[in-house]
Amino acid sequence: MKIAHIVCTYPPYFGGMGNVVFQMATELNRRGHDVQVFTPDYYDANEVRSANAPESGEHAAKLQEQIDFARRLRPSFSYGNAARMPQLLEELNAFDLVHLHYPFFGTANIVRRFKQQHPEKPLVVTYHMDNRAAGWKGLIFSLYAKFWLPKILSAADLLIGSSYDYIAVSDAVDSYRTNHKKWRAIPFGVDIERFQPREKTLSLLSNHGLLSSVPTILFVGGMDEAHYFKGVPVLLKAFLLLKKRGIPFQGLLVGDGSQRSSFEMTAEAYGLLGQVKFAGKVTDELLPRYYNLADVLALPSTTAGEAFGMVLLEAMASGVPVVASDLPGVRSVASQGGEVVPPNNPVALADMLELLLSSEKDRGEYAIQARQAVQSTYNWNSIGDSLEEVYFSLLNK
Repeated sequence: MKIAHIVCTYPPYFGGMGNVVFQMATELNRRGHDVQVFTPDYYDANEVRSANAPESGEHAAKLQEQIDFARRLRPSFSYGNAARMPQLLEELNAFDLVHLHYPFFGTANIVRRFKQQHPEKPLVVTYHMDNRAAGWKGLIFSLYAKFWLPKILSAADLLIGSSYDYIAVSDAVDSYRTNHKKWRAIPFGVDIERFQPREKTLSLLSNHGLLSSVPTILFVGGMDEAHYFKGVPVLLKAFLLLKKRGIPFQGLLVGDGSQRSSFEMTAEAYGLLGQVKFAGKVTDELLPRYYNLADVLALPSTTAGEAFGMVLLEAMASGVPVVASDLPGVRSVASQGGEVVPPNNPVALADMLELLLSSEKDRGEYAIQARQAVQSTYNWNSIGDSLEEVYFSLLNK
C-alpha cells in the first residue's frame, strides 16, 4: 500500500504525536509498505532536539532515516503547532490511503476537503487528544471542537482512538456515540528492544550528583507551555512532602522548555535542589538508560490533554513501575504497571510514591507486570497487524 500520514509535529521535534507516527511509519515501512509522512516545515527552538549532541547507533540510524524521509511542506500560515498546508490537495492524489493524526489545526480541514473531492480514497483519522488551554486559546479550542471537529470526524471512513476509555469522555464523544461502528481502539506502542530492563548506568547518576543507594523517582516530559498539563508543579509539591516526611528519595526530571527555569526556581525555593535534579534534554540514544536509573516513574498530568502517556510505556518496557494521574486513557495504561492517583493532588501522589519506595518487593512485582503488559499489548508488531487489518478492510470494500 502507498499510505500518507499527516501530523503536526514530527522528529526532530519532541512530542508524543510525532514519535507515535515515527514508530508507525517505521513499522509499516518494515512490512514493505510505501509510507510518506507529511508535516510542516517549521521549527521551534524550544522543541527541536539539540544539534550539539550527535547520536549514533541503530535507533539513531532509524530516526535519521525517517526524519530524512518525511515530506516537510512550507505552511501558508502557522502558529505554534497549527499550520495550513494547502499543497496536500495535490500531494495526496498519489496515495492509496490517507491517515490524518488529529489535532492538526489548519490542515485537518484541508484533508477533509480532499476527502470530499476524492470520496473513493479511504481516510483514517487517529484522534490523539483533546486540546485544552486557558484564556482566549481555550475559547478557540472549544469553538473549534463544537463546529469543525464533527465535520472532520464524519469525513473519515474509520476512526482510531488509543482507548475507548479516553474517547468516551473526549471531545469526540458525540461521534463515538452516533458512529460507534466507525471507531477502533488501537493503542500506541513502544520499542521493546530499545526500552528494556538493564542495570543502572552509575556514571549517569553521578553526572547529576545522584547516588545509587537512594531510590530514584523519574519524570520525563516537555517543560514548555504546550505541555503545561504534565504536572511538574504537582510533582515538586509531592517531593517537598516526601522531604518533610524524611523519606529517602531523589528526583530526576528529564525534559526542557521555556518553563524549566521557573520549575528550577520552585525546586530551589522548596529546598530541593540537593536531591532533585533537572537533566534537560537527553539524546535518543541515552534516553533508555535514564529509564533504567529509575525505581519509579511519575506522570502527574493535570488535564485530559494527557490522553495516553507514551512515557508510561517506555518506563514499563524498561521494567519500571509507574504512578500516574487517574485520567481517562492514562489510567488504562498505568494500571497495568503501577498505580493511579487523583490529578492535581500532591498529597495523594506523595502517599503513593512513599508506599512504592518503601517496598522493594512491590516494585519488583509491578516491574514484572509492566514488562509483560508491553510485550503482549503494546509492541509495534501487534499494532502493525491491527493497522494493516484496518487499511486492507477499507481498500477492499
